[in-house]
Amino acid sequence: MTLLSIENLETHLRVGKKQIIKAVDNISLQIDSGETYCLVGESGSGKSICALSIIQLLPAGISTHPHGEILFNWLKNQATQTQVNMLELEDAELRQIRGSRIAMIFQEPMTSLNPVLNIGEQIVEALQLHHPNMSDGEAKEQAITAMKQVQITNAEGRFNDFPHQLSGGQRQRVMIAMALACKPDLLIADEPTTALDVTVQAEILRLMKKLQKDTGMSILFITHDFGVVAQMAHKVGVMQQGKLVEQGGMKEVLTNPQHSYTKKLLAAVPDNLERPQIIQADNNTDSSHDKNADHISQTLIDVKALKVWFPIKTGLLRRVTDHVRAVDDIDLQIHKGKIVALVGESGCGKTTLGRAIIQLEEATEGSIKLAGQELIGLTAKQLRPLRSRMQIAFQDPQSSLNPRLQIVTTLTEPMEVHNIGENKQDRIERAAKILEEVQLERDFLWRYPHEFSGGQRQRIGLARALVVKPEFIVCDEITSALDVSVQAEILQLLLEIRKKQDLTLLFITHNIAVVEYLSDETVVMKAGKIIERGLTADVCGNPQQVYTQKLLAAVPRLNF
Repeated sequence: MTLLSIENLETHLRVGKKQIIKAVDNISLQIDSGETYCLVGESGSGKSICALSIIQLLPAGISTHPHGEILFNWLKNQATQTQVNMLELEDAELRQIRGSRIAMIFQEPMTSLNPVLNIGEQIVEALQLHHPNMSDGEAKEQAITAMKQVQITNAEGRFNDFPHQLSGGQRQRVMIAMALACKPDLLIADEPTTALDVTVQAEILRLMKKLQKDTGMSILFITHDFGVVAQMAHKVGVMQQGKLVEQGGMKEVLTNPQHSYTKKLLAAVPDNLERPQIIQADNNTDSSHDKNADHISQTLIDVKALKVWFPIKTGLLRRVTDHVRAVDDIDLQIHKGKIVALVGESGCGKTTLGRAIIQLEEATEGSIKLAGQELIGLTAKQLRPLRSRMQIAFQDPQSSLNPRLQIVTTLTEPMEVHNIGENKQDRIERAAKILEEVQLERDFLWRYPHEFSGGQRQRIGLARALVVKPEFIVCDEITSALDVSVQAEILQLLLEIRKKQDLTLLFITHNIAVVEYLSDETVVMKAGKIIERGLTADVCGNPQQVYTQKLLAAVPRLNF
């Protein structure tokens, strides 16, 4: 039976007073009961707008639907089956359907979760909103069960945690738990696994398939990961510039694509990209150099016995009773001009290590040197001249970009602080060129962050890191929100910049395909410790640790 039928849908968005954008342009698709329909396409192609149109969450003041229907078969009062047009429902009827019969998992969990409520309260609130007769105790029990289903460790203990106390992957799991708690007929999943490491992603996908099998739930799955598409989809639709250019059965579309755009997307999958030349750690281009001196000059980042421990305070007097050992006695050397991938499960300490290296997180003890200069112990004033040499591109661009600042200000302020550029106009021109380098238009300088898609915001975050011409960049999951074609462009861009500027990268990621394509060396972290390291070809081709083998086995591949 057809659960959702979209017929000739158009969604127009108004920009300014007169400009109209056809975000969704005359698309038609059907989702049957118990079926997964995967919607793929580049950032800004209209995938998320299509999903928001279904559930009617677009702002009424700037959006219209001049044509089309969204027909949903709704089991009203658990007894009466009725077909409704979502575009014609009143707010009260929409509220009955949203969350209960149609649930949605959003792409950016930090901006979707309420920062002043703990995560348990937010799941309980969703449950009691749609089940008013549910007691507090029963709601809490179901919320903890939902948290356990999505593999949140120590669910009872984390029930009272706030969103800022969780990693990006853990926040995404909370969003998934909240959506699945009410057991909807249709789950709209907008990039639900982009922030998750591969093992948890594999578990979440298995969970969603199991719940689908048990309940008959349908899924509209928006993703840019073709490995996930191969695992999840019954049908695939490909969107480009608001149009549905190709759709069909999963195997048919992935093995025999008919449209040139679909072929382009599949060609950009990291597994299909030509591997770059790997830079060896001890390359010595000038044989006249002394070997020891050459090795020292090559080591840009030198971390020794680094610990970053966070105190756990309990009791009435809030005494320290234990510590969270986020980074626990780590040694790491990164050579100049190299790309080192840092992988591991969500919460293992990857981001904390990256932030500690560039002095955004205070170290408990240990040593961090940048080109031989000790960083630990420096005052903020002493660190300021070094900030331009080491930068970070954050995982969640929505929360790391100032919503009140135009992009031109976001990019020129760091240059002004570090005395880069002759004057304001020169800095604006430099900012425009950086935007073009990350495949964005220079006119975007005069827009605000909310006017961009998730992938575009991620590229702006990368541009902000590049404007001060750093020697070292920590890239924290910067490709997780990007579709495959843009991801390929960003990876190739990083390789070009590395070659031109001798840039050094610590690339934090859970995408093993990206690791295999991009990095020279791979470091594997588990529970705050490094358990395996070496050349990427060795670590990924012949892993020695059981944990690394588990990570690699969980990677979704295009295998038929």
